[in-house]
Amino acid sequence: MAATATLLATLATKEAEASFLRKELERLGVSVKLVDISLQGGASTLGGAEKNRRMSEVAARVGRALACKTPEEIGVVVGIGGGTGGEIVLRVYDALPALHPKVLITTLPFDPRPALADKVFVIVPTLVDILGLNSVLRQVLVSAAATIAGMCDQPISGPPQARSMIGMTALGATGDAAIAIQTGLRDMGEECAVFHANGFGGAGFARCAEEGAFKAVIDLTCHELNRLLLAGDHVPIKNRFTAAADLPQIVVPGGLNFLGLGPLGTLAQVHSARPHYQHSSCFTHVKVTPEEMAQTCEALATQLNAANAPVHVIVPMGGFSHRDCPGGEIEDDALRVICLETLVARARHYEVESIPHHINAQPTAQRVLERLEPHL
Repeated sequence: MAATATLLATLATKEAEASFLRKELERLGVSVKLVDISLQGGASTLGGAEKNRRMSEVAARVGRALACKTPEEIGVVVGIGGGTGGEIVLRVYDALPALHPKVLITTLPFDPRPALADKVFVIVPTLVDILGLNSVLRQVLVSAAATIAGMCDQPISGPPQARSMIGMTALGATGDAAIAIQTGLRDMGEECAVFHANGFGGAGFARCAEEGAFKAVIDLTCHELNRLLLAGDHVPIKNRFTAAADLPQIVVPGGLNFLGLGPLGTLAQVHSARPHYQHSSCFTHVKVTPEEMAQTCEALATQLNAANAPVHVIVPMGGFSHRDCPGGEIEDDALRVICLETLVARARHYEVESIPHHINAQPTAQRVLERLEPHL
């Protein structure tokens, strides 16, 4: 395959830096197509609304142009930019398949986690501003060129083969169940992709479902519903519980019993007064209230009732997470009963069954596999 890259840059402000990178790539045998993503027309003095409008227009135009080409034609897509250019590049990346090879060379003036939640790309921090060539920036661009050239040596396979995998959600709190289910699927000859349901991983789960990567899903860990409705860090994932609506789903309310919050010392008084435990130095799990459990289960029922394919809900009455167990800091039988009763009362499209086991117990994994097998 020919070594090809598409280089996106605001040439009105970054022409020297883009030209240096282009020459370095060409020296390494990479054919480069340079695409100008400048806003033009006095962009430096644009007001916020007008600037944002132009940024959206440029990103949409370039994104459409790239999406019309084959993966081989555009090759590795590389963007170089600071705040404005970097944001335009990220919007262009939204138009490309999640797994298409992409690189962003940037000053990192923004938190990249939301952009990384539903697409794959390599970030190359520049340390210095992209404002004139200097020894630091030259070395960064030389290293970036070597990375890009190496990526060009790999075939661009495009999205995963349509409906080739089982998509599953998990957290550390439901990790034993995820491992047991994944092992069982492997024994059945099935490939499984596990997504971290931490308010960010669900975006990747939804993106892969939309792009047709799954033939069925096991939503083992619905915890992100708590983040979206109640509290906790997350990115917008409006399709988190609807992206797989056309696929067979096995749903387990893993993690619905706690809020995933930040370091222990940052908890608000309303949360620190509840039963909680320090999951790690970065995360604290706080037990939900009965009202919150009912609220999230109502919302889950609404989403599942809108599905177009079979949905089976399994409620493990022995516990919804690793510390919802005898002696656990957030053990609560009553919350599980609220969950079960709410899901049963609201069921229109989906089926519900309860089992006496803990979510991380082997019989729970076995039951999930039994319910999934007829759909494979």
